[in-house]
Amino acid sequence: MDSELQMMGRLLKAPENFLDAKAVQQVVAEAKAGRRDFIRQAFLAAGTAAAAPMALAGNSAVAGDPNILELPAHSRGLGQSVATDGYGKPSSFEANVQRRPSPGLTQTPQSSVSFAPLQSLFGIVTPSGLHFERHHQGWWDIDPTKHRLMINGSDDKMLKKALVFTMDELMRLPAVSRFHFIECGANTGMEWGNVAVPSCQYTHGMLSCSEFTGVPLKILLDMAGVDYKRGRFVLAEGADGSSMTRTVPMELIESGEVFVAYGQNGEMLRPENGYPLRLVVPGVQGVSWVKYLRRIEVGDQPYGSKDETLHYVDLMPGGLHRQYSSIQECKSVVTTPSGGQVLLDKGFFSISGLAWSGRGKVKKVDVSVDGGRNWRSARLETPVLSKCLTRFNIDWIWDGKPTLIQSRAVDDTGYVQPSKKQLRAVRGTRSIYHNNSVQTWLVQENGEVKNVQVS
Repeated sequence: MDSELQMMGRLLKAPENFLDAKAVQQVVAEAKAGRRDFIRQAFLAAGTAAAAPMALAGNSAVAGDPNILELPAHSRGLGQSVATDGYGKPSSFEANVQRRPSPGLTQTPQSSVSFAPLQSLFGIVTPSGLHFERHHQGWWDIDPTKHRLMINGSDDKMLKKALVFTMDELMRLPAVSRFHFIECGANTGMEWGNVAVPSCQYTHGMLSCSEFTGVPLKILLDMAGVDYKRGRFVLAEGADGSSMTRTVPMELIESGEVFVAYGQNGEMLRPENGYPLRLVVPGVQGVSWVKYLRRIEVGDQPYGSKDETLHYVDLMPGGLHRQYSSIQECKSVVTTPSGGQVLLDKGFFSISGLAWSGRGKVKKVDVSVDGGRNWRSARLETPVLSKCLTRFNIDWIWDGKPTLIQSRAVDDTGYVQPSKKQLRAVRGTRSIYHNNSVQTWLVQENGEVKNVQVS
C-alpha cells in the first residue's frame, strides 16, 4: 500500500468540501427555518408514506404520457431468442453500473483497486461481476486441475502429517455456504487525508458481500492432526506473483467460521476473486482473505510477513504502528442519497444504506438529517446476519433546504460507530486503514449531493 500512502500526498484537497463548526451551524439554521413545516409534513407522511410513492408514480399518466397511451414495439412483436452465449448479461440500459478503478491510486495496472457501485445496488448481495477487486500483482485464471492446497507445520511437532489437496478432493468434503461481507482495510482511507472523493462508490466501494461456499479450515487441520495447544496461528499463502501471506489466529479457525472457499453466489469463484480457491475470514480485513490459496502453515506465533508489518498497519499519533488490527469495526454509509446523485424535487424520499460489523450483527442504525444534532432509528431489512451487510432505510421528506445526512450503526457488542472527531482524537490523521467514522452527505438546495466532512 506504499503507493496509496504516496497518493494521499499527491491528491488535490478540496477545502470547499469540508465544513467547520460555523458552516455546519449555518446549514442547520437554514434548514431550521423550515423545521415546523418539515415536522408537519413528517406527521402527514407517517399516515401516507406508503401511498406517497404511488401518488408520484401516477402523475405522468394524468399528463398523457405516450409511454402509457401508445403500445410500444416490444408489446407488438416477437422478442429475441434464448441467449446463445451461455451466460446471462445485464440489460444494456444498466451499462453504467460497473465497478470502477481509481485513477492514480495505484502505480501499475497489476497493483490495482476497483470499487463496487454501492449507490446502484439493492439488498445486501453484491453481484459477482460487480464485486470490488484489490490485486497486488494482477489476477490469474488458474487451471483448477493443477491447483493444490498444502497443509504443513512450521516444525514436525505442529501436526501429525502434511497434506496436499486437489480441488476435486476438497469439493468432496462437507461444505458450508454463508453470507459475509469483505472490506479492504483501506476502505474510506482517502478520507483520512481530507480528500473528498465524489461518490459513495469511491468513499466506501472497497466493500462487497456474497454467499461463499467451501470447506471449514478446521476440518482440514483436523485431518492433518494439528496440535492445537502448540499451533496457535496459521500462515495463509497465495499463489499469485506477490505471494500474499497473512497470519490468522487459531481461535478464529477453532470457532468454525474460517473456511476455504471455491464458490461465490452459487457459482465457482471468479478469477479476479481468487479462482479456484480463496480463504474466507469473516469480519477480518480483506487482505487476510488470501486469494489463489495454495498453502496453510501452522505455527506458534504471528509470522510478521511484509503485508502485516510494513503494510496494512495503522500509524498512530505518537508515531508507533498498530499491527494486526484485522477486525473491521462497526460501520455504515447512506448509499441513497449519496455523493454525485441529484434529488429532482422536494418531497418524499426513502433514505437507504448499508451497515456492517466485523464483530457480529448490526443491532441498530440511526439516521440524522441535520448533521448529527438529532437522530431517528432506521428500519433494518431482513436478513440481519453476523458479519454480513445489513440494509437499512428510513422515510424522509425533503423540504428543499440544505441538509446534512448521516448514519450511525451500533452492533450487538454495544460498539457505536464514531464520528470523525471521535475517531481522530484516538487515531490522529496520518493513518490510511480502518476508517469507520460517520460519513456525511450534503444535499444542496439544487438537489445535488456532495461529500463533506463535519469537524
